Amino acid sequence: MKCPICGGRAVGKVGLEQYYCWNCYLEYQYQGSVLKVYKVSEDGSLVEYNDAEIG
Repeated sequence: MKCPICGGRAVGKVGLEQYYCWNCYLEYQYQGSVLKVYKVSEDGSLVEYNDAEIG
């Protein structure tokens, strides 16, 4: 599987339909056809990115 953000292949599955990219250090999931992207904060919680932050 390729990362939809950076196109890299260093992707691992971390949960049901949840993936982590080791190249861009982001977690993501698909909710239907919608891609949700998250940054893992220092305390382990997920902070959702919006389109402007991803670039």
